Amino acid sequence: MRLILLGPPGAGKGTQAQRLVEKHGIPQLSTGDMLRAAVQAGTEVGKRAKAVMDAGELVSDAIVNAIVAERIDQADCVKGFILDGYPRTLVQADAVESMLADRGLNLDAVIELVVDDKALVGRIVKRAEEAKAAGQPVRKDDNPTVFEERLKEYYKKTSPLIGYYYAKGRLKSVDGMADIDTVTREIEAVLRSVTQAAA
Repeated sequence: MRLILLGPPGAGKGTQAQRLVEKHGIPQLSTGDMLRAAVQAGTEVGKRAKAVMDAGELVSDAIVNAIVAERIDQADCVKGFILDGYPRTLVQADAVESMLADRGLNLDAVIELVVDDKALVGRIVKRAEEAKAAGQPVRKDDNPTVFEERLKEYYKKTSPLIGYYYAKGRLKSVDGMADIDTVTREIEAVLRSVTQAAA
């Protein structure tokens, strides 16, 4: 099962990805984790990424794509994987299509968590307040100003993927404003329908 979770920051992609990992035994692939692992392992592409990061520059699409391609060839991805936070742009989405086609694979579903932006900001403020009350550190991203910048970035670069995958007939939408368990149930219903359609 090969999935992409789409949705703005704070939509709950990380939480749902963890539940999918536990239930289906497939890894969640986040670009940040993959970059760090490639750098640590000292792979060829990891060395290229390290040189760019050491120079304080942003890692190019070409490097990120190469790291993802390297990661999906690992043994734990044989049954599938969940891409979280990647692809972020149309260029990266095309790269995913190519790397899967090269391996004779395809995406099973792209699940969009549909959320209300104003409610998301409220969620972030609440999360920050709860962390403070519990004496825990507040995540840097749980600042409304920082969060709104990330939202703008999402709509500028990543939201075009919704139309891209809709046109390919792969997009499935789930109400991300429902409670966590309901969202999980809706995602599982989508996966069942996709699996049945493929059978």
